[in-house]
Amino acid sequence: MKYINEFREGTLAENIATNIAAEANPLRHYHFMEFCGGHTHAISRFGLVDLLPDNVHMIHGPGCPVCVLPMGRVENAIQLAQTKDLILCSYGDMLRIPTASGMSLQKAKARGADVRMIYSSADAIKIAQENTQHQVVFFAIGFETTTPPTAVAIKQAQALGLDNFTVFCNHVLTPSAISHILQSPEVREFGVVPLDGFIGPAHVSVVIGSRPYEYFAEEFQKPVVIAGFEPLDVLQAILMLIRQINSGRAEVENEFTRAVLPTGNIKAQSLVAEVFELRRVFEWRGLGLVPYSALKIKSGYADFDAECRFQIPALSIADNKACECGAILRGVKRPQDCKIFGTVCTPENPIGSCMVSSEGACAAHYSYGRFREKNHTHPATSEN
Repeated sequence: MKYINEFREGTLAENIATNIAAEANPLRHYHFMEFCGGHTHAISRFGLVDLLPDNVHMIHGPGCPVCVLPMGRVENAIQLAQTKDLILCSYGDMLRIPTASGMSLQKAKARGADVRMIYSSADAIKIAQENTQHQVVFFAIGFETTTPPTAVAIKQAQALGLDNFTVFCNHVLTPSAISHILQSPEVREFGVVPLDGFIGPAHVSVVIGSRPYEYFAEEFQKPVVIAGFEPLDVLQAILMLIRQINSGRAEVENEFTRAVLPTGNIKAQSLVAEVFELRRVFEWRGLGLVPYSALKIKSGYADFDAECRFQIPALSIADNKACECGAILRGVKRPQDCKIFGTVCTPENPIGSCMVSSEGACAAHYSYGRFREKNHTHPATSEN
């Protein structure tokens, strides 16, 4: 199977769905969280929920890097962008995230701030080289997938002697977030749906491998199946999770063997370890303060740390009261449970980040018309 169409073959999908229906115990309910926004989009785009029996529930997780960034860090970037003689560079989705007041980097740009959309960290380096009279800040976000390119940019800036380039680092870690979902005080306070297992992220796992998930699979007795983004990948992962639960196992399995190794990408991991270190705590939208869940730039590279150069303050700002993005990221609510979903809040006029990002759950449900899923009862209220 070398080509993408083979992972979207309808007959094979029906065969896997038939096996799921045959092996799912009709006397119980299965609750699986797809952590990654890419999986959420695959489930919505290809209508996979319609192929599942009613007792198999898919729950959105906080695996959208744009969605989980808290309001305070967005406000930091907006304030930074308004600094005289400063160019702020970031990925496209970040420009559209609104704060509670409705401000965004895109609006700051319209008001005169020099905000530039880039496609890679290398673009930010090029802009710094071409604008030596300006300070250039790369607003870096993302999980383990996008962290190595940021490390490369910092090392390249050092090698080139770019004294006008810094990084506002907002890189976060997947395993820490999954553990937090299962045990945090915030989850006990705000609630969470029952979780029987996880579909592990694809691209993240290419970098970190499958071994980092072994801790919470064993500690919390929740099986994990790492899966690719195609519909057959996701369906096969669901079948593998059901088989684990039916046999009383809680292990890490790898469906995405064509790309993920147990040890991951050692070179990328070494590069990240050289440039970054763990933060003691970091705020996530929807999850609150999560210990050791994010990275900061090491002191040896402090010259390229925007938080050091510009003394960026720690801000904690509440989300828009009408927006349910936090609850959706925790898996407590679905997009269609939000009162403003699809009416006030649309991709053209996003109120929350889950509608902004191409990986956001709200954007997925809106784009593919999944306003009424077959599993219309929220999993949190389903019988176990």
